[in-house]
Amino acid sequence: MDPQVPESFNLQTQRLSTGRIYRFVDQKPVNFDPKRTCTLLCLHGLPDSWYCWRYQIGPWVRKGARVIAPDMLGYGGTDKPKDPAEYSTKKLCDDLAALLDLLDVKTAAVIGHDWGAFTAGRFALWYPSRLFALVIMSVPYTPPSPVYIPVEEIVKRAPNLGYQAYLADQRSTADIDSNLASFVDIVFRSPSAAVEFTTVGALEKAVNEGKINASPSVLNEKEREFYISHLSKGMEGPLNYVRTFKIRHEEEKGLPAHLRSDLPVLFIWGTLDATTTSFVIRKSHKFITRLQEVALEGKGHWVMIEAKDEVTEIVANWLQRMTSTRPHGKL
Repeated sequence: MDPQVPESFNLQTQRLSTGRIYRFVDQKPVNFDPKRTCTLLCLHGLPDSWYCWRYQIGPWVRKGARVIAPDMLGYGGTDKPKDPAEYSTKKLCDDLAALLDLLDVKTAAVIGHDWGAFTAGRFALWYPSRLFALVIMSVPYTPPSPVYIPVEEIVKRAPNLGYQAYLADQRSTADIDSNLASFVDIVFRSPSAAVEFTTVGALEKAVNEGKINASPSVLNEKEREFYISHLSKGMEGPLNYVRTFKIRHEEEKGLPAHLRSDLPVLFIWGTLDATTTSFVIRKSHKFITRLQEVALEGKGHWVMIEAKDEVTEIVANWLQRMTSTRPHGKL
């Protein structure tokens, strides 16, 4: 498994019982034992790919874990429905449960970044018995809201999420498809790059003008080319995640706000991530009994890349402690 060679990973494409086709990495350790091997289900965010875990998959497998990392719905080799309703977290979680069923995995440690972190948190609500640990990165857990809050109101309350108003607008699809390289450069910029795109209107201006110098990037040139090629299949699917606010609210009525009280949860975030605020992190503690957090000083949003070795070890060591008392499935 070479992080610079995507083809060196064990990629599969299968139809799930939900009817949708998913492409995913299924990497097993040398000593794989279906009854004892710990499984990690890794969920990427927006805009990303299974490839976001390229630096973690090999080390985690060598430590004895099975790693499953799908292209999420709308990405890469996975189905790309056009209707935003197909991207509700309930349907995404149904797909993930079906993927575990397909691979004969009863429980897993679910690890998510960005929108993958949000989906992982919802998986813990919709399918609480299917995970024994939860790791979320860059996006803190937020409970289902008892009242519907439109994206326009959300960005007023949280200006650091202003970019979501643009992504939720159908017009952004054509803009980003036409300026994909600029979009990739902007969102994958290093936190040391002088690029501000989180406030209302900033991302739209940056994408369409394409004049912002987003270097340095967290990607090397080969990785940048991978993402441009990967996302060139169309941005409508990825952007549909941000177009589900009302749909998700209706589906989530009746869901609990609190995660399962015995579920261990680890939150990892970069202190320079403009989309992560201390207020939301503090609030998440109210809804998670066993929450631990790790702040990575001087790191931004893409912690799995910016602090690849540190994140790899933090998660592996934390899971080792979580699984050491379990009769089966030690990492």
